[in-house]
Amino acid sequence: MESLSQLRYFLTVADELHFGRAAARLNMAQPPLSQAIRRLEAALNVELLHRTTRRVELTDAGRAYQARVRAILADLDDAGHEARRVAAGAVGHLAIGCVGSVTYSLLPALSRHLAVELPGVDFSFRGEMLAPDQIEALRSGEIDLALLRPPVADPSLTVTPLRRDRLVVAVPAGHPLAARPDVRITDLRDAALIVHSADRRSVMYGLVLGLFRDAGLDPRIRHEVGETSTLITLVAGGLGVAVVPEPVTALALDGVAYRPLAHPDAGIELALAHRAERAEPHLTRTIALIRELAG
Repeated sequence: MESLSQLRYFLTVADELHFGRAAARLNMAQPPLSQAIRRLEAALNVELLHRTTRRVELTDAGRAYQARVRAILADLDDAGHEARRVAAGAVGHLAIGCVGSVTYSLLPALSRHLAVELPGVDFSFRGEMLAPDQIEALRSGEIDLALLRPPVADPSLTVTPLRRDRLVVAVPAGHPLAARPDVRITDLRDAALIVHSADRRSVMYGLVLGLFRDAGLDPRIRHEVGETSTLITLVAGGLGVAVVPEPVTALALDGVAYRPLAHPDAGIELALAHRAERAEPHLTRTIALIRELAG
């Protein structure tokens, strides 16, 4: 650190061309400052300053050294500032995966919120990801955070509950159920159902089938889809009805009506997941912001 101090001492003297004024700026006595500059010149084996009893002047070598030292100290200051920003979680890159219902409800507000609160963090988002796909993407490092629907059985992931979303029924606008204040599972006894794909291990697929099973009904599944937007589009086309988390209502399409599902346990959890060993400051700050906004 003495060498760094010597550089700062030299630059101050080179700017002032006066040891007394330079010492005053540095809040130190003049003799130690003169000695420090002498040691610097001795280490470099070159004269940087030409001194007389009346004035101090930079030599040609001193002027060249001044320019380089100024750039070096500026880079050091920038490096320190960058290190402090990294330590504070203000810079970095994060990829966030979202289930369909979050893609259309929470994601727009979340992206705006993160841009304001963490402008130095480069965020990318992947929407319409089912929970199994998000878990695989977390394992591979393709995404850093996942907004998904539990359960998550992988012990290598840390899962933080965020909230519980109610369930609603999406029906074509002209459907008789659209006139109801709410809909029961038994009202869907003969309805054509549109569900998330069983092949892709959708959490919603299992939940919907469980609701029908508990009611003693066999669901009439007409279409299985991979994306929430496709599911709601098919409802708008009159091809069936769907049970979805309430945040899906943010996907407002002409021809679709949403009605609450009248069921005592009609809800599904939303959680945030990341790899357990990850604890970077920008990740931690992002998690805190997501918890605040989602809650």
